[in-house]
Amino acid sequence: MTPATFEIVHQTAYRFARPVVLHPHRLMLRPRDSHELSVLDFQLACAPAADITWSQDVFGNLCAVAGFHQPTDSLVIESRLIVASRAQPWPVFPITPSAQTYPFAYDEAEAADLGRLRAPTPDPDVARWAHGFVAGPRTDTLSLLKDLNAGALGAAAYRVRDEEGVQSAGETLRLASGSCRDLAALFIEAVRQLGLGARAVSGYLFDPDQVGRQADTTHAWAEVYLPGAGWITFDPTHSRIGAAGLIPLAVGRANGQIMPVAGSYAGSAADALGMDVSVKITPVG
Repeated sequence: MTPATFEIVHQTAYRFARPVVLHPHRLMLRPRDSHELSVLDFQLACAPAADITWSQDVFGNLCAVAGFHQPTDSLVIESRLIVASRAQPWPVFPITPSAQTYPFAYDEAEAADLGRLRAPTPDPDVARWAHGFVAGPRTDTLSLLKDLNAGALGAAAYRVRDEEGVQSAGETLRLASGSCRDLAALFIEAVRQLGLGARAVSGYLFDPDQVGRQADTTHAWAEVYLPGAGWITFDPTHSRIGAAGLIPLAVGRANGQIMPVAGSYAGSAADALGMDVSVKITPVG
């Protein structure tokens, strides 16, 4: 399969009413190379200039910390990526036979390693909703997850939500609406209610209908761990399965751990005049 190559320009700009002192900012803007994604080029720039240090977090995500030295009334963080994606549009998942039917048991090592990625937040409404997708005592595992993935959008309509943070799964069900990160969180929590391991993913979505246009946000989705196949991508916002068209930046137990840009400043809330985010994805070649 010929890889699909994309250039991604992601800019986050903050404006302040007066010069403020910026605290260190954590940036999760560089994807990890995988069997489905290769990073061919990466550039990161900050204005004002910053000292950048790199590390890997507990999930193996590549994290940059930007340290600033002078007060400023603006901050612009820009990343430029060229990536090659080999994700298949119609993937076949080699799930271990013993896990092809739900319920199944992870082996002892996998169960221990998944740990809190399997631990649900107690919520009887979410548990009831999740178990409502189980067709019987022996249900096809992948079909169950596909139904749950499609059911998230049926239970909660997608809406753009500018407020920071993520709604709880119960809130999303009760409000019957949410952003992509809220829908992903609902799906993840429902999967954990079923005893399976799930994690949150942040990154970008390539939509061929938006080629060359500006998008105003990043994207959020989920992955579920199934023995043999490993981590399988589910995007409840679009009722899609598989990683085609998705460029992941980071994975975590919850969306709050994997925000592309996170930081603060010394000053009052009134000092912040606004934030603008732009993402432009262009096919290369």
